[in-house]
Amino acid sequence: MADAPAPKDIAAMSFEDALAELERIVRSLESGDVELEKSIEIYERGAALRAHCESKLKDAELKVEKIVLGEDGAARVEPAGLD
Repeated sequence: MADAPAPKDIAAMSFEDALAELERIVRSLESGDVELEKSIEIYERGAALRAHCESKLKDAELKVEKIVLGEDGAARVEPAGLD
């Protein structure tokens, strides 16, 4: 499932909305009060939400830059190197 595209509704979600739904799914699964078939269904949705969140974080990381001063005193930007 990792290579499958996210459902359209998930693809349109913000990071915060996807994370909030993922947290609700985790709580629901941890409660043990969900029927087996529903558990499988929401687990799969949770996996898609997790992948979406990871993708959003990676995109944000690529956009983050830091400002550094060169030896000549001039400011420039370079990747933040958050690895």
